[in-house]
Amino acid sequence: MRSRFSLLPVAAALAVTLPAQAPTAPKPATPATHASTTTAASAAKLPPGVLPAHGIMKTTLALKYQDIKLGTGPLGQEKQMWHVKYKGWRAADGVVFDAWDQHPQPVIGPDGKPVMGPDNKPKMGDPQPLEFPHAVGRMIPGFDLAVDGMHVGGKRRIFIPWALAYGYRAMPDRGPDHPGIPAKSDLVFDVELVSVSDMPAPPPAPAPRPGGMIPGAPGAAPRPGQPPLPSTPGQPAAPGQPSAPATAPSTATPPPATTTPAPQPKPTPPPPSK
Repeated sequence: MRSRFSLLPVAAALAVTLPAQAPTAPKPATPATHASTTTAASAAKLPPGVLPAHGIMKTTLALKYQDIKLGTGPLGQEKQMWHVKYKGWRAADGVVFDAWDQHPQPVIGPDGKPVMGPDNKPKMGDPQPLEFPHAVGRMIPGFDLAVDGMHVGGKRRIFIPWALAYGYRAMPDRGPDHPGIPAKSDLVFDVELVSVSDMPAPPPAPAPRPGGMIPGAPGAAPRPGQPPLPSTPGQPAAPGQPSAPATAPSTATPPPATTTPAPQPKPTPPPPSK
């Protein structure tokens, strides 16, 4: 209590010795400008031959991101497999609709098959980072665009407008831990790039049979004991084989046409003379 009231004399002395300051007039309010408008229309880069237009330039949608931590590892490249940890929110209400640690992975045995549990279901292990090929259209457009330029070890928060997310589609609920996403929903993601790797090689094409024919290909010879393959109109034949026409012309020579003379009426005998 003593310390509380001992400050009052000091405050009174300061009020006496300090000169009074004239009240400052409030600054005039600056009219608020819409975040999506800009008056520097001439700042937009135009291609050669295109004259600048008059009017206020507006931006309808904007893809934004923040680098929370700059990675020091390799730069993630296009058409590489990215391994990321992520968490996604609905921007309107902050509901978490998905996260990488909500997806445990099945335990794989030495034979490369899932290990089955006592309930005859695969045993589930720890969740693993999401693996996806970058910049090949596997993810929503805003995600692919906003993570571009990340280094391994980096963390980024991205803000995706609805048109670059799921657009007019509404994503249904996938359980209590995975609520749905309404149509025209802006999304927010936190993304951490854990590692990158090369994309797996495509499966090899089937080896051709002797003679350059692939079994089952159009124009290929039938296997022993199988009927010949039907030809499909308009379908190209195998390499080195002529195209099969839609309707095969007949190669048999038609027999010469025979004309049978029409039967002639018999002459009527004259009546007997009386």
